Amino acid sequence: MTAAYDTPVVLDRREGPYGEVALRRHGELLQIIANGCFLMDTSDGRSERLLVDVALAELGSRPDPEVLIGGLGVGFSLAHAAANPRWGAVTVVEREPAVVDWHLHGPLSEMSGRALADPRTTVVQADLLEYLRETSATYDALCLDIDNGPDWTVTDGNDGLYSPAGLASCARVLKPGGVLAVWSARPSPEFEGTLRNAGFQRVRTEEIPVARGVPDAVHLAVRPG
Repeated sequence: MTAAYDTPVVLDRREGPYGEVALRRHGELLQIIANGCFLMDTSDGRSERLLVDVALAELGSRPDPEVLIGGLGVGFSLAHAAANPRWGAVTVVEREPAVVDWHLHGPLSEMSGRALADPRTTVVQADLLEYLRETSATYDALCLDIDNGPDWTVTDGNDGLYSPAGLASCARVLKPGGVLAVWSARPSPEFEGTLRNAGFQRVRTEEIPVARGVPDAVHLAVRPG
């Protein structure tokens, strides 16, 4: 019987600060479920890796750039960033204690164990929007993937990231000429306009075809130098 017909098995379920989160195994896949809503699994990862690659490419030859990854998820973006020696430092911000624990001590360590052991990697357990408002750190790139994107958020409050105030916080922690890359479950022309209105330059969207439905997308923008 193929994985598509296996019965999902809940490996862990916890009540977190933003509701219930669960980790399931479905055949060979690991899945994260939040308040009963499917968030992500380990089936693909192309768009999460592209999120990191396009940001690095946009930085050109900038030496030892520092990247902030917003959202640990199943670990695709973190693992991909840490596997590239060009990144000088990799910080990942994740607000769910359970997700951090599943990576450090649980089944998701098979995705991220090597990256978490890399001395360039730092894990910050915090709400991303609060971190962006309060941190004194600055970064060459922000690679953000905390929800389904600007047009449909699963978690109340996450839509603030895509607002003018949220983008102002992003610009605040970006170094001049720094890159903002935002993952989305579908392209959003409206969000491109919001990025331009917020003062970002070189705004564009990379699309990633999927098996069914609209493509995933990475929205890219640059803080003026």
